[in-house]
Order: sequence, then C-alpha cells, then structure tokens
Amino acid sequence: MKKIAILTSGGDSQGMNSAIRAVTRSGLANNFEVYGVRRGFKGLIKNDFIKLGTKEVSDKLYRGGTFLQSARSETFKTPEGQAVAVENLKAKGIDYVVVIGGDGSYRGAQALKRHGIKTFGIPGTIDNDIPLTDFTIGFDTTLNLVTELVGNLRDTMSSHERVSVIETMGRNCGDIALQAGIASGVDAILIPEIEPDIEKIAADVKAGFDRGKSHSIVIVAEGAGNADDVAKKIKERSGLDTRATVLGHIQRGGSPSSFDRVFSSRLGHRVIELIQEGVEGVGLGMEHNQITYHTFEEIFNAKNKIDKKLYQVFEDLV
Repeated sequence: MKKIAILTSGGDSQGMNSAIRAVTRSGLANNFEVYGVRRGFKGLIKNDFIKLGTKEVSDKLYRGGTFLQSARSETFKTPEGQAVAVENLKAKGIDYVVVIGGDGSYRGAQALKRHGIKTFGIPGTIDNDIPLTDFTIGFDTTLNLVTELVGNLRDTMSSHERVSVIETMGRNCGDIALQAGIASGVDAILIPEIEPDIEKIAADVKAGFDRGKSHSIVIVAEGAGNADDVAKKIKERSGLDTRATVLGHIQRGGSPSSFDRVFSSRLGHRVIELIQEGVEGVGLGMEHNQITYHTFEEIFNAKNKIDKKLYQVFEDLV
C-alpha cells in the first residue's frame, strides 16, 4: 500500500481544507494510506503526523483556513532540519508528499525532492502570485470578499462625502486590488507592477467631487503603498476628507467560494492520477480551464505577470 502525506505551509487560504479532503478521499479510493502533517514543515521535523480517513476530512469542504494548521519553519531551511524531516518520512514509509501553499512552500517541496522524496505542489495563496497557473486556491474567495467590503465602505463614504483609501493584500502581485477594483467600480487602483501617479489620482478624485460625486474609492495593494500614506497625500492635494482602511487578515478568512471548492477538488484529485501516471516533482495549476502541471524548476524560472490588458480595461472604464 502506497503512503502519502499532506501538509499546508505559509499563509492560509480558503480552499486548503477542500484540497486536503480531495487528496485524502481520492487517495483512499485508490488504496493509498494517507497522513496529514500538522503545522507544515515544522511538523515534519517534529514528527507530528496524523492518519487521515474519510471521517477526518468530513465537513471540511466548506471550511476556511486549514485544519492541519500552518507554520513557518526556519529550521527546515537548514540541511540539518531537512535531514530530520526526510528521516521521519522514510521511517513511516511515506512515498509521496503533497505541499499546499505558495512560493516558499514550493521551495520546501523542491528541497524534499532533492532528498529523494516524491513531491507535489498545490497552489494555495490568496495573492494569485504563482507562475504558470491562471489561479491559486483562495484568490476567488478573497476577490469576492474584498468586493463586498468595498461596497460596504462605499455606503458610509457616500453618507459622509468622503474619500476612502482601501489597502488589500498583495505584496508582489496586484491581482486582488486590480480585479476587486474593476468589480467594484473604484476611481483609482494602485498596484506594485505599475508606478502610481498620486498627483493625477488626487486631481481626478477632486474633479469627481466637483462634478457632484458624493464619494470616491481608491484601492491600493500593500506592495504599492501604505493606505495611511496614500490617504494623507490625497487629502493634502485635494483638500477632501480622506480615510484609510486596511483590510488585513480578514481577507484570508471565510468559507471558500464554489469556484475555489471545485478548483481545489480538481487539483487534489489530479495529484493521485499523476502518481498513478508516474509523474512527480511538479506543481499543479489551471491554464485555460484545464488542470496542468509544471516542474518546480519551470515554475521558479517563470515570472508571474499582471494582466496589463486588464489594467487597460480599468483605465478605459473609470
């Protein structure tokens, strides 16, 4: 009987539990023995394994976060830490490890591969910043959540004739801010991929109020600026009452969307198929609505790019 272990690492994202469930149930259906590793790579070093069956993953499809929990491990980055993790895996006779997370998690999976462990990566990060996949698990849920929150803030900004500057997550990738901004009809979007023009933004916002608008919304990805600083600059240049809101970790929470539930289920199921096909050492994703995979080396050598055409769509519609 083949054995497979699953771990979640780095920041949590909605749909991680759905992916764990999919790998587990697909594995059980194909006579695998399935284990969960608690607290990510730290759990590999601490030998913190739990056996997963149908009962352990019941009622997990629609729950946010990760019931296996997640933690960052500096020790795992060392040769000594990796050696302990590999020893623990081999002692349990585990043949395969599925790592659900972002770039750092993928690099951990690659490190295990170098030690002879057969690994798979499932892209779990709300930032949508993994190359060679159109989406990452949690992005769609976060996009819907941010769009709803922007709508809530619009109501109160309109009541008080204010400008609202809303900061979203997205240190290196502006997808959340860009797509939520388009979906919300905001007046300006600041993303790390494009140099912002604060003078023009302030002037445009002021012109909107001069035309009779009762509110204005500016959305900024954390990698493009600090909401408080941006709000201060707009206020100084426009004279308008401007407030900053940092959405923070609320963006990571909540039940995954239908899309993320289906997407993560497809990814988890595909992992078991790839094992049976003799494929390993790859990260999975979706391209043109098809589940695809690439080696970790291909993913690391690729560059994640914002859709500049989508930004042009925003500029033409604002």
